[in-house]
Amino acid sequence: KAEVSTQSTGDFSKITGNVNPRAPVKSTRIRVGRSIDGFGLSPGITKEQRLGVEKLFSDASAKFSGDLAGKYYPLTGMDEGVRQQLVDDHFLVVSGDPNRQDAGM
Repeated sequence: KAEVSTQSTGDFSKITGNVNPRAPVKSTRIRVGRSIDGFGLSPGITKEQRLGVEKLFSDASAKFSGDLAGKYYPLTGMDEGVRQQLVDDHFLVVSGDPNRQDAGM
C-alpha cells in the first residue's frame, strides 16, 4: 500500500496545473475547511475566533500578486450595493443561507 504525504509550505508560487489560457479564471471562491493553529473548526468557534481567522486570511490574500491578486470582500460589514452586485453576478450567495446563519453571520 502506497503512502501519500501532503505538506503545505504556504508558498502559492509552487502551485502548478493545467490552466487553459483560452479559458482564464474570472473569479474564485476560497473556502477554509482545515484547522488553523490556535483556532477550532467551524462552526464550533466563537465570533471572535471567526474574526481572527478572517483577519489571517485577509492579511495573507492582500499579498497575492499577478493572476492571484484581487479584492477581498468580507461577509459582514459590506456595503449593501456591493453585496447585491456580487449576488447578481453569482459571486456571493443570497442572504439567509442556513450555514451562514448557523455561524452567526
